[in-house]
Amino acid sequence: MDSNGSRANNSSVSVTILGSGDAFASGGREQSAYIIDAPGLRILLEAGPDVLRLLKAHRIPTDSIDLLLVSHLHGDHIAGLPFLLLEYMWENPRKRPLPIIGPRKLEERTWQLVHVLYPNFDLSKPGKKANSLQIAKKLRWTVLEPEKSVRKNGLKISAIRSPHTKPDISLSLRIEIGGRMIVFSGDSGWNDELVEFARGADLFLCECTYYESSHLSFHINYPDLAAHRGKFDVGRMVLTHLGREVLNHQSDVDIELAFDGMKIEL
Repeated sequence: MDSNGSRANNSSVSVTILGSGDAFASGGREQSAYIIDAPGLRILLEAGPDVLRLLKAHRIPTDSIDLLLVSHLHGDHIAGLPFLLLEYMWENPRKRPLPIIGPRKLEERTWQLVHVLYPNFDLSKPGKKANSLQIAKKLRWTVLEPEKSVRKNGLKISAIRSPHTKPDISLSLRIEIGGRMIVFSGDSGWNDELVEFARGADLFLCECTYYESSHLSFHINYPDLAAHRGKFDVGRMVLTHLGREVLNHQSDVDIELAFDGMKIEL
């Protein structure tokens, strides 16, 4: 992706980290959002609350998104969806289908958010709200189950369940695209299965929210991750979803940390 948000005119795969922070926007960092660019395909991975502003701040045309991928249903990962849909309803009407892939209940939860924020968008009354009905028809929802994979738009997306939410499903994701493999832990506590799932990845984006709080098992803490670092056979590991504790211990962290606006070429 170049300085005006257009796709690079080559065969590379790149990841732009729009938001590297946790749910508390620790250190003033943006919440979860990533752009994956490959020849002929642009993926938005996660849609944190400020995703629409981030796309525009980075001069990424909102209609350039070819596919949206979501790991789980927490607000710092999906609360930007209503505003993105609002953009597609009114400001930049969506002219082509938008595949949306994520865990079960993502579609239901998205429309619940839209209804709470904009209660007049009633999709149950044909003819009353033409714009909202039109965008609803453009969305192509696919449920991705743990231990399953889907193929769409020339890429393969696989998932395992991450130990983060119950009863809702949260996923770790493996994306095979343009001859490269990107693995995204999503939000996750330490999980031995993640080692094998990430094996061979060109890039492993791994959440690292805590440093001292080892008693909290629904996010990874850095000392645990550092103790297991040698088990990971990956080309590059970058820590993201960074919380206050990790940011306060940056001088003690030996694994690369993400930052907002970071671009990684693969």
